[in-house]
Amino acid sequence: MGVGWPLIAAVCVSTCTGVGSVAVDSSDVSRWFGAYLDAFAACGRGETETGALLEYYGVPLLLTTDGGFAALTSGDQVVAALLQQVEGMRAAGYARTEILGSEVTVVNSASALYRGTFSRQRSDGGEIGRLTATYLVTDGAVGRRISVLAVHSP
Repeated sequence: MGVGWPLIAAVCVSTCTGVGSVAVDSSDVSRWFGAYLDAFAACGRGETETGALLEYYGVPLLLTTDGGFAALTSGDQVVAALLQQVEGMRAAGYARTEILGSEVTVVNSASALYRGTFSRQRSDGGEIGRLTATYLVTDGAVGRRISVLAVHSP
């Protein structure tokens, strides 16, 4: 008979530094996500390097899109995946992202789901594209991070 998940979780919470130390709050996650979007927008405009986003993304990062699924297990892999998006945004004349709708669901004291629909826009207000994604935001030893990014089908 295997060890049950509640026991594994209890052992991790009691022995893993920082896990379970501060309860996740939905309004705090929304504010944190707003700061992430500001950092992502700065990268999209070419004001900062893509590597700065490692302050917001966990390693490993699980990424799923219509194109497939990937477990990115190094900072270099995470940055490379983000760089593809950032380069496309820069080429399109990206200026900002507007949140069209969002919701936060607290999963437990260490994680929450942030689901949002976003409009990427040029400086003239023209829309480059829209996307809906769900992010698993976790709060652990290194702070709050996006641990899973799931891009929804159009």
